[in-house]
Amino acid sequence: MAFIAQSHRAPDPAPSSAGTSGLPLRKRVFPALGTQCELQYAAPGGDAQAAEFERQAVGWVEAFEAKYSRFRPASLLSRINAAAGIAWTEVDAETEQMFKLCDTLAFMTQGVLDPTALPLIQLWNWKNPQPSLPAAAQIGEALRLVGWSKVRREAGRVFLPEKGMALDFGGFGKEYAVDIVAQIATGCGVADVLVDFGHDLRALGVPPGRPAWHIGLEDPARPGQAWASVALAGNAGIASSGDYIRCFVIDGRRYGHIIDPRTGWPVFNGCTQATVIAATCLQAGVLATTAFVLGIAKGVEFIQACPGAEGMLLTEKARAQTRGFFRYVVSE
Repeated sequence: MAFIAQSHRAPDPAPSSAGTSGLPLRKRVFPALGTQCELQYAAPGGDAQAAEFERQAVGWVEAFEAKYSRFRPASLLSRINAAAGIAWTEVDAETEQMFKLCDTLAFMTQGVLDPTALPLIQLWNWKNPQPSLPAAAQIGEALRLVGWSKVRREAGRVFLPEKGMALDFGGFGKEYAVDIVAQIATGCGVADVLVDFGHDLRALGVPPGRPAWHIGLEDPARPGQAWASVALAGNAGIASSGDYIRCFVIDGRRYGHIIDPRTGWPVFNGCTQATVIAATCLQAGVLATTAFVLGIAKGVEFIQACPGAEGMLLTEKARAQTRGFFRYVVSE
């Protein structure tokens, strides 16, 4: 958990978007993408508009998960992975666009976000009830299978040339879905909405009768409690990366779930959490994960290089932030 939605805790009510200040704040919660998904929104068009928005949003998420989840044996991604080293797999235009997004993300993050990193993720399985450190040879073999540039693509089809190679959109898929659902809200005439998928969020407008959506920032030292909160109004995404929950400990050292695909090892640079506010949830998530991997100094520089983005990185004893991050903080 990285964020706690706190729209109901906003101080001093202020006018909401035109026509929504007197409306109820609706909520829809549903399980998807391996987490709890939540929509909070105002529907000026009443029950019919609300029902249509929820139908489109939930339906799109269900179809997206069925197609791209590596945990679904019948998904397209699972079929591509199963054919690794064996055969090409046909893909449609939407999937080719997803691959182009992978191109951009791999380049933008200098290889920190790599959709082929699944062999390393599986090797460092933090869910193992009896975790152990993999041998150097195992890490080397997994690294050999990682590298987005190794994926072979032609018009309408894709091929993973080595058995054991595998694709996983987990590094950005949830954030991508958040932004699409925000677009669906706009298309349905819903201007005030908070899309929260497992605490990756996109805020549009403001909650009825409130000045902003308030988001609690979870304290890594006290999971479940917030150390501060930020206010988002208008159009913004927020995401966080951290390794203080999904991890295992051996000989006093914590090995988190965030793996650096350039080294083959879990990130161990002192960071406990990276939080980014950006134009979209996808942008915020990619920046947060990359900054977390890069560490305090380089991470802050990386966030500052993205126009409009603000962020903060925490360690057990210190914090560092971009120049404008505290413009969003409303309580500590």
